Amino acid sequence: MLQFFRHAIIENGLLAAFAFVGAVTWLSNVLATRLTKGRIHGSAFAVLIGLALAYWGGALTGGKRGLADLPLFAGVGLMGGAMFRDFTIVATAFEVDPVLAKKAGWLGALSLFLGTVIPFIVGVVIARAWGYTDPVALTTIGAGAVTYIVGPVTGAAIGATSDVMALSIATGVVKAILVMIVTPALAKFMRLTTPRGAMVFGGLAGTVSGVSAGLAATDRRLVPYGALVATFHTGLGCLMGPSVLYLAVKAIFG
Repeated sequence: MLQFFRHAIIENGLLAAFAFVGAVTWLSNVLATRLTKGRIHGSAFAVLIGLALAYWGGALTGGKRGLADLPLFAGVGLMGGAMFRDFTIVATAFEVDPVLAKKAGWLGALSLFLGTVIPFIVGVVIARAWGYTDPVALTTIGAGAVTYIVGPVTGAAIGATSDVMALSIATGVVKAILVMIVTPALAKFMRLTTPRGAMVFGGLAGTVSGVSAGLAATDRRLVPYGALVATFHTGLGCLMGPSVLYLAVKAIFG
């Protein structure tokens, strides 16, 4: 019987991945409700559980894809790939009301630019404080502070080593988790009550996962607007990281 289920899961990896992720999501929401009374969104717990499982899978197999290196969880690698990621981002944007989105105007564009440049500068400063001097490494880690996708994309474009790119991903993940946790706690202070405010916040925060989870814990109606502007960070960061930002870092640190 166990062999039958094992064979069925391996042969239907993607379907099994959806069921597995659904179970993790359910458990995360239960933990968020019982441990924090909903103040911290379940997505934060889901990310932590995912990181722990990825580490366990990598340590167990010595592979490079974490949990997906185990045959029973091979479908997780496909489900977590770029195709489904981009699909969910685009699907989120379809909930936006274009009339309300236009109200962000130049303020939304400015927040998008500042939300890209300021985290990059912070990431570079922290990397420099930890002893990194190579412009390539500084730029890659700084790009990771924009989003965990921009970091490795930038690193691959300018020739960063795999360990530096991994560090840039970790930087982006930490940022996403912080945004998830801090957003509902500071929502009143930041006046996150309108679609325009959510779009400006999404532009400044810059992480789609963090912004979406944080706003979901604050007011679910604001999620599409925050995610709409935050989504552009990936494209803007991938354009500026290997070009303008890298040249600026190289000019300063040589």
